[in-house]
Amino acid sequence: MIDRKHKLSVARQAGLLGISRGSVYYLPRPTPDADLALMRRMDELHLDYPFAGSRMLQALLKRDGFEVGRLHVATLMKTMGIEAIYRRPNTSKPAPGHKVFPYLLRKVPITRPNQVWAMDITYIPMARGFVYLAAVVDWFSRRVLSWRLSITMDASFCIEAVEEALARHGRPAIFNTDQGSQFTSMAFTGVLKAAGIAISMDGRGAWRDNVFVERLWRTIKYEEVYLRAYASVSEARASLGRYLGFYNAGRPHSSLDRQTPDEAYFNPLQPIPAAA
Repeated sequence: MIDRKHKLSVARQAGLLGISRGSVYYLPRPTPDADLALMRRMDELHLDYPFAGSRMLQALLKRDGFEVGRLHVATLMKTMGIEAIYRRPNTSKPAPGHKVFPYLLRKVPITRPNQVWAMDITYIPMARGFVYLAAVVDWFSRRVLSWRLSITMDASFCIEAVEEALARHGRPAIFNTDQGSQFTSMAFTGVLKAAGIAISMDGRGAWRDNVFVERLWRTIKYEEVYLRAYASVSEARASLGRYLGFYNAGRPHSSLDRQTPDEAYFNPLQPIPAAA
């Protein structure tokens, strides 16, 4: 799809195609089929048992007939961008030049759209290979404001999603993420600072701090991703686009008094309980 000899720059072509600039320059190495099967099952287990680390996942995989070592499970978890989720002391050091911001949403009542946006990345399995999905979500309405797919977990596709959300929907008062290197990078936080947005970050391993996005991933995977086997990135993008259109405009939410996210975002009726 990308023509390196075209008069348009590679970055411009990537933008028109809706793909990450970093993905264009990345040369992927094929992942063995056995690892792809493992990663697919690990993704399902992680949704059901988010507290499971490499040892527990290894035991669960063995029950399913997968003979795999713990270190290999740990390596695949790192590739997928998942980790055991539980509250623990924050003894990790950010990458050089990366600042970790405090969590700003404890017991804060969420009363209107565009008060708080959140963002996260998740692993998406395909028939042969995998991609990463990043989404910007409005906390009040659960509406997906923008999203991007990428074959790498660099910061550029996250920045593109944020810039699209800001261009289309204005800006929130607070923007919440986890402490992933994509979100602590100066390039990413610089976009938020330039827009005058307060930056909030989850406690390390504290999934409840960003629970609405975690629920979104579970919904997308069980209602869309696991029912299909995308043959290509373009097919994944088209199919996810259709589902997210339905999710925003056609799928009622019990937590929204059976409203759709679009209805709650454009016609807010009731406040949502404060974050845990």
